[in-house]
Amino acid sequence: MTSTGPATGTLYARLRDWFRAHPLAFDATIAAGTLVCMIAASFTDPHGSPEGPTFGDRAPDAWSVLIMVLGAAALVLRRRRPFAVLCFTVAICLVELVDDVRPAPIAMSAVVALYTVASRTDRPTTWRVGLVTMALLTAAAMIFGPTNWYAQENLGVFAWTGMAAAAGDAVRSRRAFVDAIRERAERAERTREEEAGRRVAEERLRIARDLHDVVAHHIALVNVQAGVAAHVMDKRPDQAKEALAHVREASRSALDELRATVGLLRQSGDPEAPTEPAPGLAVLDGLLDSFRKAGLPVALARADGDGALPATVDLAAYRIVQEALTNVRKHAGPDAEAEVSVVRVGRTVEITVLDDGTPQPGVPADSGGHGLLGMRERVSALGGTLTAAPRYGGGFRVQAILPVTTRTGEDA
Repeated sequence: MTSTGPATGTLYARLRDWFRAHPLAFDATIAAGTLVCMIAASFTDPHGSPEGPTFGDRAPDAWSVLIMVLGAAALVLRRRRPFAVLCFTVAICLVELVDDVRPAPIAMSAVVALYTVASRTDRPTTWRVGLVTMALLTAAAMIFGPTNWYAQENLGVFAWTGMAAAAGDAVRSRRAFVDAIRERAERAERTREEEAGRRVAEERLRIARDLHDVVAHHIALVNVQAGVAAHVMDKRPDQAKEALAHVREASRSALDELRATVGLLRQSGDPEAPTEPAPGLAVLDGLLDSFRKAGLPVALARADGDGALPATVDLAAYRIVQEALTNVRKHAGPDAEAEVSVVRVGRTVEITVLDDGTPQPGVPADSGGHGLLGMRERVSALGGTLTAAPRYGGGFRVQAILPVTTRTGEDA
């Protein structure tokens, strides 16, 4: 025996999708089904015999059939004009109850119209309209109906209209609940995508800052030493060899730091990913020596104690000193001297870089390109402050105050 379950499910899914795409056809189907039910019920006599209802003992007249056709036809427009369809079906129900001695069950069309109104409006409107409809139809059935006012047919009109209003309200509530869940899910998905995009942008910005700091520092040193070597190549070859050695050393350092920075893009567990720690204040002396070899006298004053800084703060402090001295070497002139101080004050560390140089012709005194912007972004990301401005009497001053406890809760 072959199972017809999947085929039936597929057919149902196709019909459902087709009716959703053609709502007017679905309403026409509902109208046709309601008309069939009304015509079938009009042949039934609930009091046909002592044993119970009988079928076929009575038949609707032409007027009743016309009324039923009009009531069913109005249901085709139940979604486009729900209130108008309800008013029309209730009106023809009242006409049928008042005019006919044996009225046809036209109230079925009013029940469907009331359900449509309840499913497409708010709850207060649903209950107001539902109470008015129940009152009108029930009162008309009790007063003008062919049976006693307390007959079960009259109570049936009251019960069916009440159930139609309740069912429509329940469907509307469920639809609103499902829509709210779907909206929350879509909003959560958008939030996740925006958060992922923000994290990617922050990571790209951080890597761009690191690349800028590494390249700007070492390329500036290479440029200076290469210029020295070219200048003294003929007259003092020993000094030229020494400058070229500094160029080679700076190039090797630049390659090592570039490899470490680009290695951040590798997946975790990559055997080729770098394992050496990021630079920090522990290797500050080596950084200053590279500038001294490039011809920039640098004095250092440290009072940062023995306590280790958080990794993010340590790296930011190192990069700030590196970028500030690179700007001094590029913009402050050949006779400039610099001073670097690192001071631990309470729960902050202050990094200050001073120089006494004069800006080169055509270059603004505070021109740091992306360097100053990168420093500000680093400091802001840690919750610190940065000031960079010309000094009174000449020179430039860069000062960064970084919290020892970062925003992520990492403590020293």
